[in-house]
Amino acid sequence: MKKTFYSALVLAAALLLGGCCGQPASYTLRTDVPERPAGQEDMVAFAAPKLDTVRVGFIGLGMRGPGAVERFTHIPGTKIVALCDLRPECVAGAQRILANAGLPAAAEYSGSEDAWKGLCERDDIDLVYIATDWKHHAEMGIYAMEQGKHAAIEVPAAMTLEEIWSLINTSERTRKHCMQLENCVYDFFEMNTLNMAQQGLFGEVLHTEGSYIHNLKEFWPYYWNNWRLDYNREHRGDVYATHGMGPACQLLDIHRGDRMTTLVSMDTKAVNGPAYIEQTTGQAPESFANGDHTMTMIRTQNGKTIHIQHDVLTPRPYSRMYQLTGTKGFANKYPVEGYALEPEQVSSDEMPDHENLSAHGFLSAEQHAALVEKYMHPIIREVGDLARTVGGHGGMDFIMDYRLVYCLRNGLPLDMDVYDLAEWCCLAPLSALSIEHGSAPVEVPDFTRGGWNKVKGFRHAFAE
Repeated sequence: MKKTFYSALVLAAALLLGGCCGQPASYTLRTDVPERPAGQEDMVAFAAPKLDTVRVGFIGLGMRGPGAVERFTHIPGTKIVALCDLRPECVAGAQRILANAGLPAAAEYSGSEDAWKGLCERDDIDLVYIATDWKHHAEMGIYAMEQGKHAAIEVPAAMTLEEIWSLINTSERTRKHCMQLENCVYDFFEMNTLNMAQQGLFGEVLHTEGSYIHNLKEFWPYYWNNWRLDYNREHRGDVYATHGMGPACQLLDIHRGDRMTTLVSMDTKAVNGPAYIEQTTGQAPESFANGDHTMTMIRTQNGKTIHIQHDVLTPRPYSRMYQLTGTKGFANKYPVEGYALEPEQVSSDEMPDHENLSAHGFLSAEQHAALVEKYMHPIIREVGDLARTVGGHGGMDFIMDYRLVYCLRNGLPLDMDVYDLAEWCCLAPLSALSIEHGSAPVEVPDFTRGGWNKVKGFRHAFAE
């Protein structure tokens, strides 16, 4: 494990011998919560002044960046000002996207390791959109905010506790938004289910599940300089948790009335990772840190639980799991979408065959369709068709970008703030810490530093 994971850690052992000699000690690993710098306030429910036009600069035009540029050509009230990538050919490719959309060429930055700083320093940009490799995300986001820009950072936005706290402190100090570009919270099933949960259809939500299970064997060669496989080779733990964490945390109102308090992680041994390297290079690696499968269990202040998994190395079919267990109902997306509800949760005028409802099985296809129509999320109802047309993982990428611009133009709190970023990214260092200490429980820091209960319930903001 990298030394940076430990630099802010304080290990506190509470021995629970229970009067039995030889029983293993039980302890919780605790992490420091640095004191908020003088003069800073939290960013909970923060809203920046309205922007008539959101002027954007894009950094990173390899795998994810070009799609973002394309999506922004369909969003009113935006102007693409500048494009940056280390490789000039990637910038040229993004310029062609603008030309095909009938838009003027953007300023270009490329050819050197720090060309992106010039983009951030421009005085005609409001938002810096960062889609580079993980190791550069936090550094770029911090610099963009220091130059007076809002930062939107691809997932994961931070890989260490040091990076997380630096992003929080910079956002609080500069009063600039720092949003993680987590697209999975905008998928259609997730948004509709969230709306159902917020209206009490499932009763009290007790447990949520999420994951990133995606065999990347055919994709490894497309990551420039092999950066993603190398990261898994060098780091243990759930290094890519946000796709599962985002929807799970929104359902539980994390830092909006509840907060994560403790997690425990474990992993399998590493088999397919080193085997792939030997197969493609002819030489077995001396080490491979990350196990083929990682599991994390999280408990919240209000007695709820979250289960998160990470697996990019086995042939297990793609899954983000996405499950909700409530006192009166259940939702599941993978491998089969379905809802199960107790009969008293709905009336006969809400869905056909009301009397045949049973929590022992999923609703019928007809019942499912009627439920989705009734509880379709307002954002899906507003832009769902356009999102499907523009695309981006079925449309959720477009909704993510559309909502970011909508909130900035209307002076509203963003759907995801810097504390969401912190909470969803913290599994990288904290799961590794737990695993390296024999799957010991780890205390999850309060990244809001006391503000987690100021807002009661997660809700999307809308203009009057």
